[in-house]
Amino acid sequence: MSWAEARSRIGQETSKRLDSTFYRLGIWPQDARILSRPARPASCFLGSNRDQVAHRAALLRTHLPEEAENIIREADNICRHQFHLLGFEKLDYGPEIDWHFDPVHGKRSPLKPWFKIKFLDFQEVGDHKIIWELNRHQHLVTLAKAWTLTGNRAYTSELLHQWYSWHKANPYPLGINWASALEVAFRSMSWLWVRYLLAECPDLPATFDTDLLLALQAHGRYVERYLSTYFSPNTHLLGEALALFFIGTLCPEIAAAQRWRDKGWKILLEEPDRQVRPDGVYFEQALYYHVYALDFFLHARHLASETGCPVPQQFDNMLKKMLDVVQALSEAGSPEGFGDDDGGRLFNPRRNQVECMTDPLALGSILYESDDYRAPSLTEEAIWLFGDKAFAAFEKPSPQRRMVSKAFESGGIYLINDNATCAQQMMIDAGPQGTSRSGHGHADALSIRLSVDGQRFLVDPGTYCYISPDNERDSFRGTGAHNTLRMDGLDQAIPEGPFAWSSIPNVKVETWVNGESFDFFAGNHDGYRRLPDPVLHRRIVFHVKGGFWFVRDVAEGLGSHLLESLWHFAPDIEVKEEEGMLLAMPRAADRPQQRAGLALLPDRNSKWKTEIAESFVSRAYGSKQRSPVVRVSVNVTLPEDCPVMLLPTTLPSDIGTFATVDETPVRGVRGYRYRTSRSSEFLFSAQGNIPWTCGPWTGDASFLYCKLESGRFTRVIMVAGSFAEWRGRRFVSNPSAIGSFEWSDSLLENHSPEDALLSDFEFLDLVP
Repeated sequence: MSWAEARSRIGQETSKRLDSTFYRLGIWPQDARILSRPARPASCFLGSNRDQVAHRAALLRTHLPEEAENIIREADNICRHQFHLLGFEKLDYGPEIDWHFDPVHGKRSPLKPWFKIKFLDFQEVGDHKIIWELNRHQHLVTLAKAWTLTGNRAYTSELLHQWYSWHKANPYPLGINWASALEVAFRSMSWLWVRYLLAECPDLPATFDTDLLLALQAHGRYVERYLSTYFSPNTHLLGEALALFFIGTLCPEIAAAQRWRDKGWKILLEEPDRQVRPDGVYFEQALYYHVYALDFFLHARHLASETGCPVPQQFDNMLKKMLDVVQALSEAGSPEGFGDDDGGRLFNPRRNQVECMTDPLALGSILYESDDYRAPSLTEEAIWLFGDKAFAAFEKPSPQRRMVSKAFESGGIYLINDNATCAQQMMIDAGPQGTSRSGHGHADALSIRLSVDGQRFLVDPGTYCYISPDNERDSFRGTGAHNTLRMDGLDQAIPEGPFAWSSIPNVKVETWVNGESFDFFAGNHDGYRRLPDPVLHRRIVFHVKGGFWFVRDVAEGLGSHLLESLWHFAPDIEVKEEEGMLLAMPRAADRPQQRAGLALLPDRNSKWKTEIAESFVSRAYGSKQRSPVVRVSVNVTLPEDCPVMLLPTTLPSDIGTFATVDETPVRGVRGYRYRTSRSSEFLFSAQGNIPWTCGPWTGDASFLYCKLESGRFTRVIMVAGSFAEWRGRRFVSNPSAIGSFEWSDSLLENHSPEDALLSDFEFLDLVP
């Protein structure tokens, strides 16, 4: 621990106890005062003047009428004290809201000094996330928006009642709602929105604005004093810095405003160097936290531009890289999640599902006036922040983009994209598990996710919960909940409490090639090296554009082990076994004619057992749905491999068969054949660049693919090799190993400074 950290921690511990003593003595620090009231800033995050609020409410009514109706409908529920929190619908709090209560589990947090409350102890408080979500007061913003849309004073009356009720029930420093500086920051942001949305409301008492400023001052004081500089220096610190920047900018009446503004902005400018990887991936290795951080940065960037605050170019460069990640993940539809899902959002807590993770693209496209970022649709958030500019940006036709595969190497996100027949995207997770002890990362090294034609097929399980009585936290973040290989029923890392892991695996990417007609990935992780008989997991993914996906898992080691290859499908997918294959099709009937499906073909010659089981997928924190999972397993002495072919399809007819080549396996190389009535496709996977032989085939490539139609040689792809032969006849040759080589009737692409030679002859007797 550095001296700076020790000093910070000692100062915070001292402040906690002093605040508790002051409360018992009825004394409050004397800096709680308001300066003489200056005019508010000419600009704010709702536009250049107060009339913009009514104008933007009208825009919302005109262009997103369904969203406007949802706001009013939700506001009506709030007036009845029925809340949608995280993934929980219509939680009923009764006539008088208990701000310390978890209604899902029937537990109430004790009213004692906040630093004495063990908020991670389920027995003491229940699920603190549920309590905190209500106490972020984002529902008060909903009431304020409903008033701007309708002028109905019932909404402002309820807002005032709840706001004053909260202060009565939460005297500082008592209660769980003071136990996190980030939660205090979120509540502050909500109050700022309320202040500006209701600036012209005639129904507010004359003292409300002063009361609100005093409360914001107390919150800002708390956030500044208990910044998560060393406790949770991640999105916690960013959210707290954002609150200081906003309060300091928008409330110059407060004595400390300028200090808070400068401190918040300084943190927001400095933290990206530590928290955002060079390729733009957020260091928590979780899509939800990536979007969380991006929202914080985007709102700060917008306020800075509205108030004339200088923005360094490197800050914009960082934001654009983070937007690039979200854009790349959504090329084939809704982005697939990975890592923890917090369940909250900075602006609209209802948009907390994976399909809403593209919302920052709407802000980015308007902020930077760029077509590089394109959200699927206009968002309510964009209208409130940008007004007419938001609508104008979405009036322009969407640019046509060519889907290309892409890697974010620092974050370990590898995307294989294909739109030859329909939009497809496979994401391979080959990055670090997280940062430090990987508190928000999952044990999902080399896991894959797959979307086809806008339909999510192979999915991430989500998070479901952080705290629970039956430890479901570990079930959802464990290796068995992800599309990867599990050894002996164990996770790749060892969970240590809800937000820590030990024995965290190292992931290594061995090969990444993007060809004109194919993509190839090879990587490994050492998470199972800790076993008494150490095991290395290696995964190879090969995709032929417009064709199949080949996934080969290799368990390298000694001894006998239980191996499980797991394939988790979305809840709206139905999986059936048909003629030795597994066919996954959407349950929904909205596309009955040509619904894209996915065939999963195990090796027909394999001793692995295949079964369809049930698992769970969580679309939002606190909710879960049953979903199908395919489990391919075997108890075997290592080394062993498990090959699987994935084939997007519309009909089960002539999908074909997949099996190892009918030859005695040779150590170091395995051969496979995929056969349909029209063609045979051979795949050979080997380790190292040493010559190998598999039946009549010989070569030295780490991967070789050959396609034959009507007995004729029609396509060849080679990765990391110099030659290939069949029955002694060399058909690919180069003086030294080349990175990759591909050939077809119309394509010759050589990723090497040398010239590879493809012999011109036909295979007449290759296919039996």
